[in-house]
Amino acid sequence: MKISISTNLLLGYSIRFPSSIFLMASQSLPSFLLFINLLMYVVVAVIAGWALNYGINETPQASSDLSIPARLFPIYYPIGNLATGFFVIFALIAGIVGVASSLAGLQDVSSGKPAGLFSAAASSVIAWSLTLLAMGLACKEISIGWRCASLRTLETFTIILSGTQLLCTGAIHAGAASSSDF
Repeated sequence: MKISISTNLLLGYSIRFPSSIFLMASQSLPSFLLFINLLMYVVVAVIAGWALNYGINETPQASSDLSIPARLFPIYYPIGNLATGFFVIFALIAGIVGVASSLAGLQDVSSGKPAGLFSAAASSVIAWSLTLLAMGLACKEISIGWRCASLRTLETFTIILSGTQLLCTGAIHAGAASSSDF
């Protein structure tokens, strides 16, 4: 069953577009945003993984001189401040979930089926909520003070990703709503 959409122009002429054109247009923006987010989430996961590894390697030497409140967290980060440990862990979780969500979303959006779009929308919301949590910790780390350049890069990517993931979630939800028969 082919559905076509008619558009009236200024002079009264009517052009009929097949619905497949609108379906392709509703798939291109989410696919582009999902690909960009995939690349950015890989960068976040790599930098957060490096920071976690660095913290694990440097903890025995750096934590021996610390007082008791700073030694409660099992990993001490000499490259940041007291919010760095929580930020790195949540950025790593958000990065891994974001990569998985973007890969699954690319597959679901390319299928063009409404069930796939709703699945991509659900995983996109989960990735966005974890990214918002990491962004909040990044803002707290920024407000506390000193940190190295790699952590500033991780903070920047996390803050940008919270916005682009919101755009991607909105585009997927719009595509899912336009393709459903409710």
